[in-house]
Amino acid sequence: MSRKVVNVAAGVITRDDGSFLIGQRAPGTFYPGYWEFPGGKVEAGESPADALKRELDEELGIRVERLYPWLVREHAYEHAHVRLHFFEVPQWQGAVNDHVHSALAWVRPGHVDRSPMLPANGPILKALRLPRRMGITCAAAMGVGAQLDALDQALVQGLGMVQVREAGLDARERRAFATEVVRRAHAVGALVVINDDEALAEESGADGLHLPARRLAELTQRPAFEWVGASCHSREELERAAALELDYVLLGPVKETLSHPGQPGLGWDAFAALRADLPMPVFALGGLDDADMTDARLAGAHGVAAIRSCWRTPRRD
Repeated sequence: MSRKVVNVAAGVITRDDGSFLIGQRAPGTFYPGYWEFPGGKVEAGESPADALKRELDEELGIRVERLYPWLVREHAYEHAHVRLHFFEVPQWQGAVNDHVHSALAWVRPGHVDRSPMLPANGPILKALRLPRRMGITCAAAMGVGAQLDALDQALVQGLGMVQVREAGLDARERRAFATEVVRRAHAVGALVVINDDEALAEESGADGLHLPARRLAELTQRPAFEWVGASCHSREELERAAALELDYVLLGPVKETLSHPGQPGLGWDAFAALRADLPMPVFALGGLDDADMTDARLAGAHGVAAIRSCWRTPRRD
């Protein structure tokens, strides 16, 4: 018999330095000594967002000023089947004064030195390593030299993730270009994924693979790379990406784009509805730039992916 699903709200509370807060479960609770993201059960009549605001006030003595919907993941523990609604909490008031945990710790993405973590939190920790901005290359249109110059500028300004998508270059040019992008990006700690070419991803030393939507229906298992993402345009494609346990997806176009003039985009309301309750980060794509970041986050996006605007006005993640 299936167990009742318990809805839980959890907060990724962040500081300006990029660190986030985790708490150690106290003796006498399930999984004592394990570390978790603060939060608690959603009570009858509450939304997950309202539940989180209440829990953070009760547990930590802080008042949430802004939160962003992020991921929803399910996990079957021995004591309960939980649906975890994760929110990011970048703005809050008050001094953290814990009332329920044995200990608290501020940790940074990729440098979590507390263990054990609750089993449901492994994918969350990985998702927090994803930068907020992805730049998608267009060397065939810009010219290879101009694209590499723009890449250098964007990396200096803090761009954290690059997708190499260059079907317009011949095989030799594409290989040389991808290898150079990886070299320059890795020199400053940025991630690189290669679009639709497993062999090139391996040869260039890239961090992973990005799949076009048409590949999702063909796959029966996740490709063997550390980072795997996909481009999606429908709920069906998004759910397929989730079933394959991909690390992120791109969803759009949100706005009208130069490549498809006269064709309206999804808009933020439709974007938010499509990405609701997904377990992996979703980047908004299509006619966007840095000025759209707040709207994207309010709609539940992890961040923004861009082609032209990324190379025109790069900004720090």
